[in-house]
Amino acid sequence: MKKTKMISAAAALVFAVTMASCSVSEKGDTASEAEKTDKVTGVDYKYGKIDIPGKDGALCGAPIYIAYENGYFAEEGFDVNLISADFETRKIGLNNGTIPIVNGDFQFFPSIENGIDVKVVDGLHEGCIKFAVRPDSDISTVDDLKGKKIGVDEIGGTPHQVASLWLENAGISADPSAGEVTFLPYSDGNLEFEALASGEIDVAALWDPLGSIHEKAGDVKIIFDLGKDPYFADHFCCFLYASTKVLNDDPEEVAALLRAYRKAQEWIYENPEKSVDIIVDKNYASIEDKELAADLIRSYGFPSAAEHDENWDSHVESDVRYFVDGLSKIGYLESDPEQFADKIYQKVEVQK
Repeated sequence: MKKTKMISAAAALVFAVTMASCSVSEKGDTASEAEKTDKVTGVDYKYGKIDIPGKDGALCGAPIYIAYENGYFAEEGFDVNLISADFETRKIGLNNGTIPIVNGDFQFFPSIENGIDVKVVDGLHEGCIKFAVRPDSDISTVDDLKGKKIGVDEIGGTPHQVASLWLENAGISADPSAGEVTFLPYSDGNLEFEALASGEIDVAALWDPLGSIHEKAGDVKIIFDLGKDPYFADHFCCFLYASTKVLNDDPEEVAALLRAYRKAQEWIYENPEKSVDIIVDKNYASIEDKELAADLIRSYGFPSAAEHDENWDSHVESDVRYFVDGLSKIGYLESDPEQFADKIYQKVEVQK
């Protein structure tokens, strides 16, 4: 990938995000006492009402759904409003502090390098993305993707970044200007699958559960599984990113959020079937096959309480460094890898 083109694109992105952030009203540093008390239930929330992106339909968003439905956010002092938010909206909200925390992959790393003020504060789970092709397709490996059209949910999102790493590590440029592959965004996974079936795209990079549902139905064959690919397996595919503004203003608020997420992770580990019941019954993800959904939930490696030990933060930091190094090698990051990893990861003292 040519660095000059990447820098120009990055500069444009930073300008766009900066300008957009000026148009988004920031909430105050602290919520008023009235804002912290629910007018209907009378429940007092230490940190008041906050927005958390949690309506993208991905099965791997389970900790958000469970923390919300099981009351873990409320226990930690938050009146959470789950919202829909694309990649750009998440970056803007994190940058100005209106969204305190989001889950996301290393797709944030280039944006952090170019000015988005956020930190990696925890790891969430392992693989949850599959690349599908039509059953009669002659595509079976990454080497077959040269000259092909790949569908993604959004340019710059996790499936796009995963595909880029997979391609670049195989010597195929993911830079659109190189013309070796073409990425086409689809705002809805079902539209992406329809585009695959019609031949509009050759490969669909899909969040679970769509890829697995269609694979089981025989509609597609899977050529890439994030949880099994040698480069990605046993590494976090999603981290938790906290707004640096919120971290600086009130680090205990971020710690409280992480406690809620960790309670949810541990509950999912112990109760995968019950987790699926909640997720499906509350329409957080569209999947009727609960047995398949439970198998997928187990495959994401949500940690147990025992895993949240004194070595947990080191594991998170190690995976941050792993992907920083990987993105640097293929030209997606310009900074010194060691210094950049030190910059973007921040350990949070989670226990009270």
